[in-house]
Parts: sequence; structure tokens; C-alpha cells
Amino acid sequence: MFASFGPILALLRGTAFLLAGSGLHGLLLPLRGQAEGFSTASLGLLGTAWAAGFVGGCLFAPRLVRRVGHVRAFGAFAASAAIIALMTGLVIEPTVWIVLRIFTGFAMAGGFMVIESWLNERATNENRGTVFGLYMMVTYASIMGGQIVIAFGDVRSDKLFMVAGIFFCLSLIPTAVSTAVTPKPLQEVSLDLKGLFANSPVSVIACLLVGVANGAWGTLGAVFGAQIGVSTTTIALMMSLTVVAGAAMQMPIGRISDMTDRRNVLAGAAFITAVIGIAIFFIQPRSDVVVLAMTAAYGALAYTLYSIAVAHANDHADAANFVKVSGGLLLLYGFGTMIGPVLGAVLMDQLRPDAIFLATALAHLGLAAYTLVRIKARAPVPIAGRESFQTLPSERAATPEALRLDPRSETPQNR
Repeated sequence: MFASFGPILALLRGTAFLLAGSGLHGLLLPLRGQAEGFSTASLGLLGTAWAAGFVGGCLFAPRLVRRVGHVRAFGAFAASAAIIALMTGLVIEPTVWIVLRIFTGFAMAGGFMVIESWLNERATNENRGTVFGLYMMVTYASIMGGQIVIAFGDVRSDKLFMVAGIFFCLSLIPTAVSTAVTPKPLQEVSLDLKGLFANSPVSVIACLLVGVANGAWGTLGAVFGAQIGVSTTTIALMMSLTVVAGAAMQMPIGRISDMTDRRNVLAGAAFITAVIGIAIFFIQPRSDVVVLAMTAAYGALAYTLYSIAVAHANDHADAANFVKVSGGLLLLYGFGTMIGPVLGAVLMDQLRPDAIFLATALAHLGLAAYTLVRIKARAPVPIAGRESFQTLPSERAATPEALRLDPRSETPQNR
């Protein structure tokens, strides 16, 4: 049994280093930019650029992998990410960073898709659930681990950029020496917006708006922390806790959604998240403990919304269309994350740092209102006619290839 997991564990080690590098670099840039006096707008565009590159990678990286093969393609993606991490430490200029961030997003999407397709090839009917669970654990732990590294360095020095580059290079080793059989070519990703909306209007709007909110917070949360004066260690913990709290709450909230119309849970969770965000805006917490507690409470619900929306969409879809539906919603989420950082930056510039939570609240209130309207317009799927809720890996790291690893994708076409 353990021997069969050997190649999988080697691939997961590569995933861990790739995600750690991404988590560290993604948090380091806004903190260093804030310290260098970059405008909030330019820091927001870093997130928009990364999201644009990531979506582009999901759409076009499969073509590159087909041309040169998985090992060479992954080497190119990881090496590109390492080079860019080092370049951002050498050239401290916002426009250069924004352009480079597009290529980082593309490289991350390509790297994740290669590893996920490799894991999918190695998984069997018997261990697919275990492999998927291990992948989710590695995803969250590695992102958090990379972000925590910030607490042990000086954001004004070049050393953290070097550490990020080292992480990206380390991700090459397990894949380069792996004896795993090269997987099948990556499948093309497409976005059938009309079909997705016909299947579930709520899920389409939800994934777009959740992307807006999570994109704003994921990019500018560190800027918020720096502008209100909390320590770098607190910022690293804050950004990690929001995601980890959401991961921990996915299953409890999901199980509640199994017992009722998922749209009720989606609307309720979105509304409460908006209330928490508005409360943070008005309370203006400045104590480290209060900031951590309130942002963790925010993340505990904000980072469950995407999974509930995907589950609701799949309640309406045929089981054979799981990857197509979930992959399309993931791309919509990506488009939302392009919008969120710009909206958040505008509000933070016009008002104060806490206005980042007004940006997220606008998205969450819009989601809650639209969902309530749709509840009256369409009957729910009977509880007996749908599958139990399943957690999803962090949207910031998942690609459509990760969805093929999900046990729910087990169809004759994927075997």
C-alpha cells in the first residue's frame, strides 16, 4: 500500500514547494510595495495581473504541455516562477511588478495543472478520495507555511525574494527525478457561460462575486494590515488564518447545506460575512488580537461560499458534467478575482484601510440579495436527489485539472 503511494507523495512534495513559493511571494510583494510607498491602486493591480495570468494559464497552458511534454513544461513553469521572484527583488518598480505578476500567474496555473494531471493519472478508484484529501491538506498547509516565512524575515531586504526563488526551484526536484509514467495530455478548458447560467444562475453569479470579494481580500489584506500598523508576523497570521478558518468550516457549513436548500445557506452565509465586514469597517480594530479574531471570523464564512456554490451547481447538473461545470465556475471565479483588487484599492484610497471590507461586503450583499430572488423563482433540488457536500481545495491554487482528481469526477470518460 505504502509503495503505491511513493510516486504520489513525491509529486505532493513538488506541489508543497510550489505552493509555499507562491504563498510567500504573493504576500511579500504587497508588503514590500507598501513599504516602498507604492500606491494602493498599483498594489491592487498586482492581484488583477496575477488572476489574469492564472486564468490565461488554465486556458492556454495545456497547449504548451502537449508540445513539449509534462516534465519539460513543468521545468519551464517552475524556473520561470523562480526567475520572476528574483527579478522582483532586483527591480523594485510597480509597473514592472504588475507585468511580471501576469507571467507568475500563468506559470502557477501551468505548474499546478501538470502536477494535478500527474496525480490524477496515479490515482485509482480505490485511493482517489485519499489522494484528493492529501492534495487539499498539502494545498492549505503549504500556502500557510509560505506566508508564515514572512514573519522570520525583513520585507525590506532581498532575502525573502531569494527564499521564494529557492522554493520554486525545489519544486522541480521531485518531478524531475520521479519515475511516474508521463500522464495523458492535458484536456482543453472551455467556458460555456450560457450553459452554466442555464444550469444554475445562482452559482454563476455566486462564483463571480465570491471571486470579487476573495480577490480583494487576498491581494489587499496584507496592505490593510500594514496600513493599520500591525506587525508583519500578525499580517502573516491574519492572511493564513482567514483561509484556514474557511477550510475548517467548509465541511460543517456544507453538511448544513445538505439538510436544506443550499441557496438558503449560501444567502445566509454571504449576509453574515457582509455584516462581519461592515462591523470591521466601523469598529476599526487595531489590536493584534482583535484583528486576528475578526478576520478569522470573516474568513470562516467567506471561504466556504465558493464550495457551496459549486455544490449547488452540481446538484442541477448530470454527474458526467461535474468537471465541465466546476471548471467553468472556477474560471468565472478567476474573472471575479481580477475585479476585486481594483474595487478594493479604489475604496481604500477614497476612505481608509478598513474600506477593503466595504468592497467585500458589496459583493457578499449582492450575492445574498440575488440568491434570495432566485429562491422564489426556482424550486430546490430534492435532498434525496443530490450528492452529499464535498470540500474543495483552495481556489487560489486549484485548476480544472484538480477537479478531475475529485472523486466526483469518476465517470467512464475519466477512467
